Amino acid sequence: MSKFKKVSSEVRHKNPWWEYKCDKIIRADGSEGEYCYVETPGNVIIVPILDDGRVVLVRQFRYLDDKNSVEFPGGGMVKGETPAEAAKRELLEESGYATDNLISIGSFEPSVGVIKDLSHVFIANELARVQEPKSDAFESTEVFVRRIDEFEDMIKRGEIWNGQLLAAWTLARNLVVKNLGSEE
Repeated sequence: MSKFKKVSSEVRHKNPWWEYKCDKIIRADGSEGEYCYVETPGNVIIVPILDDGRVVLVRQFRYLDDKNSVEFPGGGMVKGETPAEAAKRELLEESGYATDNLISIGSFEPSVGVIKDLSHVFIANELARVQEPKSDAFESTEVFVRRIDEFEDMIKRGEIWNGQLLAAWTLARNLVVKNLGSEE
């Protein structure tokens, strides 16, 4: 496999959540080119499990898809914030739940080649509902809970189509089911 050499990098657009960058590169064959992408500080996805084994979900309207999306709580990291700090903050903001029991279970790149945005996945247990979810200009969330079998039926029926949720559940499922002590 050949590797590109970055010659320079230019930020062409920036907002509080991400930067659009274009790098001048030299390919393995010596030719010059440009590679453009979006870069973020990263994001977190939290799989919240209540003491009775039900999963906490949020429903949010997604502008680009023009429809509601069922998701795990999560969101972008702030520069300088650790993934665990971001996970606690996002869990509280989006669901109203708090915890001191976060388990890091892995990470993944959700859109390789287009966005540099590492997703950090956590399971959250020992949850306490301490406030109502906070909404902002871009998010209005509805919080609801489902048993694992109901949640997985929603996936099978296509009601849940969010790729980050599906990837996070792939990492979390065996651990969650094992801790519940039964195969759902």
